[in-house]
Amino acid sequence: MNYYSQETERLILRKLTEDDIETWAEFFVDNPNARFIGLDLRKDKLDLAKTWFDKQFDRYSSNQFGQLAAIEKSSGKFIGLGGILTRDFNDKDEFEVSYSVLPAYWGKGFATEIVTQMKRFGLENKVSDKFISIIHKENEASMNVARKNGMTNLYETTLYGMPVFVFGD
Repeated sequence: MNYYSQETERLILRKLTEDDIETWAEFFVDNPNARFIGLDLRKDKLDLAKTWFDKQFDRYSSNQFGQLAAIEKSSGKFIGLGGILTRDFNDKDEFEVSYSVLPAYWGKGFATEIVTQMKRFGLENKVSDKFISIIHKENEASMNVARKNGMTNLYETTLYGMPVFVFGD
């Protein structure tokens, strides 16, 4: 299976493109959860989106997976991001399943669907036999997504100066 081209029941997951940046910039507008991602939110929303995408493009070019665009099949709309991130975390190589969904699509199960697919891909393609999710300790919605995917809170640490829980299976 090709990591950069996947499908779920409701989503198409594909590589991000420069054309997606403007849509993703809306993530940084009136989003109370944007503070959980570790970027300087005083910057312009397009700069924030470009910074985020540049990290993914770097991951793509070095074969380190990265986040993919999540496109709703029924509408063709870009609803968020999700993927596997390779991490050197606490002196260990880890594989994080990650996602971010635009606020208009919260509460519809898309985050759970993305994480389920990323874990499935990772297990079936022997990326790893265990995955983590790094979640700000105030982000209860993301903790619920992790729990729905069979993860438990393993420990607390700090990342980018933020208190986080590391969930895993």
